Amino acid sequence: MTLVAGVDSSTQSCKVVIRDAETGALVREGRAPHPEGTEVDPVEWWTALQAAIADAGGLDDVAAISIAGQQHGMVVLDVAGEVIRDALLWNDTRSAPAAAALIAEVGAAELAARTGSVPVASFTATKLRWLRDAEPSNAERVAAVALPHDWLTWRLRGFGPDNPNFDELTTDRSDASGTSYWNPTLGDYDLPLLELALGHIPRLPRVVGPAERVASTPWVVGAGAGDNAAAAFGLGASVGDVVVSIGTSGTVFAVTDAPVTDESGTVAGFADATGNFLPLVATLNAARILDSIAGLLGVSHDELGELALAAAPGSGGLVLQPYFEGERTPNLPDATATLFGLTLGCTTRENLARAAIEGMLAALADGLAALTAQGVEARRILLIGGAAQNPAVQQIAAEVFGLPVDVPEPGEYVAAGAARQAAWALTGTRPDWSTPIARSLSPSPHPVIAQQYAARRP
Repeated sequence: MTLVAGVDSSTQSCKVVIRDAETGALVREGRAPHPEGTEVDPVEWWTALQAAIADAGGLDDVAAISIAGQQHGMVVLDVAGEVIRDALLWNDTRSAPAAAALIAEVGAAELAARTGSVPVASFTATKLRWLRDAEPSNAERVAAVALPHDWLTWRLRGFGPDNPNFDELTTDRSDASGTSYWNPTLGDYDLPLLELALGHIPRLPRVVGPAERVASTPWVVGAGAGDNAAAAFGLGASVGDVVVSIGTSGTVFAVTDAPVTDESGTVAGFADATGNFLPLVATLNAARILDSIAGLLGVSHDELGELALAAAPGSGGLVLQPYFEGERTPNLPDATATLFGLTLGCTTRENLARAAIEGMLAALADGLAALTAQGVEARRILLIGGAAQNPAVQQIAAEVFGLPVDVPEPGEYVAAGAARQAAWALTGTRPDWSTPIARSLSPSPHPVIAQQYAARRP
């Protein structure tokens, strides 16, 4: 049996899966936590990666490895390869004014045409502009800029402060497309935009192809990917599939064979991990909405779901607008959550529990509507993420989205996508791994949910 490894270096933790290169069967896995917060010393990711590899039984019998990671995070390096300051993560919203400044200087339509997306606070270019304005001495020291998966792949291959060879920095199309200085249609960096953001042009990772090897010893090392692109690949998503992922953030994305350009900024025109495209809508608020309301009610997530299913669709008129941590879609970084429609009759534990789930899913359904408005084909929903395992979330998803909903068996699909990419780099043939489905639900639309949510939309 030939083994391959896939890594998911996410916001909260590092996961490593070891799989059979031929069948994709899981052999073993490991994990290690990441620090909390919206800025993190990248060294913490490197430490966690080593711990997760050890927890997975090591790599001595592994033939190939690939690393997927959280998108957008700004890793800035000085001329000696040292990290200059803590990385700003995708969910750090301090760069929202910088995003507005870049849009004002270039224009939303022009940015969408040149990079596939209109930047928001999440994107790397906005964080570089923030660095230029808030920490100019640090900005001047920047010799190279990388993303989390780029930097970890570089470190895994033996580069870093002891061997700062920037020629060996590599990335892939999917992660490059989230920077706001790479053009997914042309497949090249837009260096004038980078200079506009940072004030000068640093070294950037070389963008490699989906099946390309970036190293051959001691393992074959694949290109890696952004987390959502890796998840799509791990799921085997194809045209017509819309992936709804409910984790720390919420994402709605689909595989397309043509780029999508949305000058409104709602849909990000990302690339995928296979050579296609991955138009995506993201929300900052997702599973932690349920954490908050479950904590308020003093119940577990299972009990929250039971309460929700005891209430009627529409939650008796209660509507939760779930912008607990500001929001990316719509672009309201300073927003807060609001509960509408409280009356003496409808203020029950059951209605509040259902309103939390409906609010979370209605926000994601707006994302689906934005995708289809751009011509994206939607035949079914693939529902993934920790919250997707709750039966109430599954049932209400069928009510909100109005499409067939398939819930894959629980798994580390980002890491699985990275492992599948490692197998592709190893063999030169794209693996055909199956995705087991745990539950399938037929569409059961209840328009009242969307109508109530739309009436409260900002």
